[in-house]
Amino acid sequence: MGISQLNIESVEVKLAETEAEVEASQRLRYKVFYEEYAAQPNEEMARERRDMDAFDAVADHLIVVDRSIEDPIDRIVGTYRMLRNDVASRHGRFYTSDEYDIQPLLDNGSNLLELGRSCVLADYRTRPVLQLLWEGIIEYMLSHDVDTMFGCASLHGTDIDALSEQLAYLHHYHLAPEDMRPKALAERYVDMNLHAAEDLDAREIFKSLPPLIKGYLRVGCTIGEGAVVDEQFNTTDVCIMLPMKEFAPRYRKHYARKINQRQNGSDNTDSDVNDENVAARSAV
Repeated sequence: MGISQLNIESVEVKLAETEAEVEASQRLRYKVFYEEYAAQPNEEMARERRDMDAFDAVADHLIVVDRSIEDPIDRIVGTYRMLRNDVASRHGRFYTSDEYDIQPLLDNGSNLLELGRSCVLADYRTRPVLQLLWEGIIEYMLSHDVDTMFGCASLHGTDIDALSEQLAYLHHYHLAPEDMRPKALAERYVDMNLHAAEDLDAREIFKSLPPLIKGYLRVGCTIGEGAVVDEQFNTTDVCIMLPMKEFAPRYRKHYARKINQRQNGSDNTDSDVNDENVAARSAV
């Protein structure tokens, strides 16, 4: 199916309710991470054709469903994994702790939500679908009184030279406040301060960022110190974080309205936040 054939009216976002839906989201992750972006699966993942780990059993899974597709497995076209701090405490840790020292976030006393394993099928990487995902995330945060969301976001590839301008841009223009700033673990730390700010074309670099990272920056997310190379996933990761009080007011109002429309059975795909120049202006 091509993008031109996508009927946004048939697409919805919801929490996975069954084991079958969770497994379908894992198969989607495998398709995107391993088949499209050349991550390296272990033997069990390759055999099952699912991306999976121990966190899947304790996390909530936000899924994007295209109701126009008959096959219940194929109709899941996007997913996010969400882990609250009360659940992570019982489980023992957050996934992000494998890459970043998040003690400043833990010490802050905020009710935390970790976002991870985000992916959307290629044909569905459109702004309306990404906005649906955001509606689901914000609705979840509000329903669980989440104060701060955080997690790892990925730039594709592990060639730091090729990613140096993007990393430097994130470092200079979107660094998190020091008192809440996660920092890459010393043994995995990659310096992001690779170019002087005045040498960067911030607008053009912003446009080159992956859609999900651009989405994070639009709503006000900031970035931790240092990047981490993930050889298994063929990515270079940065840590994003966003206290709800810092959520860009224009976007907060927009998503609150959209959530209310959806809950009341009416929706409007028109958006007052579609102008990419808004994000570019805020970036520079």
